Amino acid sequence: MNVGDVMSQPAISVAPEATIADAARQMLEKRISGLPVVDPHGAVVGMVTEGDLLRRAETGTDRQHSRWFELLISPGRLARDYVHSHARKVGEVMTSEVVSVMPGDSLATVVELMEKHHIKRLPVVADGRLVGIVSRANLMRALLDKLPAAAATQSAGDTEIRTRILAEISKQPWGPRASVDVQVENGVVELQGSITDDRERTALQVLVENTPGVKAVRDHIVWIEPVSGFVIPADDPEPPADR
Repeated sequence: MNVGDVMSQPAISVAPEATIADAARQMLEKRISGLPVVDPHGAVVGMVTEGDLLRRAETGTDRQHSRWFELLISPGRLARDYVHSHARKVGEVMTSEVVSVMPGDSLATVVELMEKHHIKRLPVVADGRLVGIVSRANLMRALLDKLPAAAATQSAGDTEIRTRILAEISKQPWGPRASVDVQVENGVVELQGSITDDRERTALQVLVENTPGVKAVRDHIVWIEPVSGFVIPADDPEPPADR
């Protein structure tokens, strides 16, 4: 899947000359937390989000610096804070450095950019013009469409289930193949053996749950804490330090 498959279009946008009130009203009415800012030719020139409108004089949330602190920071920073708390136009508070994607970009690229820049949405641009927007909500809808049916709804014999689980454990770089065994009876999987990192327990359960034909998982794995050597059974939630 790529951006063009999941993006929202047409994208709701705002002009730099629009008022802060207009932008806030649109975000509330459309139930979105950010807007691309476009010029008269449709080119993206910025982004305005709820975060840009948090520090406002009208709500008493503008930054209040002590006198001594004002002497330590630059006048430019103080001027920037003043603009964000008193500006009337979108173009005065928007973020000008915009991260965007194109319709043909992969969803993996979208996620990497969102994580790298700590943002929730990306404008989608083609031929220099805004054509859509892709947000975390779009990714969630794509996920929902792609989630497989429950493994238990698919049939498979016990031997086949066990073979698939062991093969998948062997494929995983974290898989404790040498210390974990699997038994299957009537679709119920029994996990036995030991691990040295308790995070492997959850990973094994997820792996088994995603195996076609599995009806239930029973965990009998013990956790051997590698430093202390403590053995913690599957039903013991307490870490060694609390003993």
